[in-house]
Amino acid sequence: MSARIISGTEIAAQIREELKKEVAELKEKHGIVPGLITILVGKNPASVSYVTGKQKTAHELGFYSLQDDQPENISEADLLKLIDKYNNDPKIHGILVQLPIPKHIDEKKVLNAINPDKDVDAFHPVNVGRLMIGGDEAKFLPCTPAGIQELIMRSGFETSGAEVVVVGRSNIVGKPIANMLLQKGKGANATVTVVHTGTKNLEAHCKRADILIVAAGVPHLVKPEWIKPGACVIDVGVNRVGEKISEKTGKTVPILRGDVDFDAAKEIAGAITPVPGGVGPMTITMLMKNTVTSAKMAAGIK
Repeated sequence: MSARIISGTEIAAQIREELKKEVAELKEKHGIVPGLITILVGKNPASVSYVTGKQKTAHELGFYSLQDDQPENISEADLLKLIDKYNNDPKIHGILVQLPIPKHIDEKKVLNAINPDKDVDAFHPVNVGRLMIGGDEAKFLPCTPAGIQELIMRSGFETSGAEVVVVGRSNIVGKPIANMLLQKGKGANATVTVVHTGTKNLEAHCKRADILIVAAGVPHLVKPEWIKPGACVIDVGVNRVGEKISEKTGKTVPILRGDVDFDAAKEIAGAITPVPGGVGPMTITMLMKNTVTSAKMAAGIK
């Protein structure tokens, strides 16, 4: 029997509807409009696409939302001044500098310049520390890991006491999702093992997972025989392995593969995310949720 497909597209749409109602209520009851600024340096096509998607979603939800395009040759000092301006703008609750940025600018300085209470990507060291402590200290959850947690919870999988194996140790996905699932509380309280491509006997670790989260960036790393029958499999990998002509548009589009061999794995797993259409749609949605949280924090609303 094939696995149930966990649709990130459907779950993201559910959360956006919830956010739309929350934003309308904030306006009606408190006169608050969540504000998001996306800063784009240069014209990297992928980055332009990402910020356009973020702005479109923000406007659909009723945010006060701006995109600030800057030339590729902007100085580091001027970019830091721009961030400081938005740090002090009460209409702005979320600041996002689209990465990557030009090499003449220190990325760490830029991320650290954002007010942690407006850092809706949750990349600032203060927010990383808050996440580590957990509980009420964690103001924002990093977007992709937060999306993963929502997919697991809304699919009905119990995390408390579950064996979770995370394949990958990046600062953006692997480390934070492992930390989040370790915490006490709803959607967590799991026993978590972090492994990677250098782990000995990787297959054996994966095979004991009730929930397997794969974020290694290696196409089809996880084979079907690595999966425990009935497990929940979350595939975070988005790997370009070639190109094809779209039947719908006639245009050239990338061929994407996850870190899990989906077609084979779905015959073993209990539930699995597709690529695309799994974790990807959740990331922007959780960014929007963090922005709403920031607006409520600024107004002292719990």
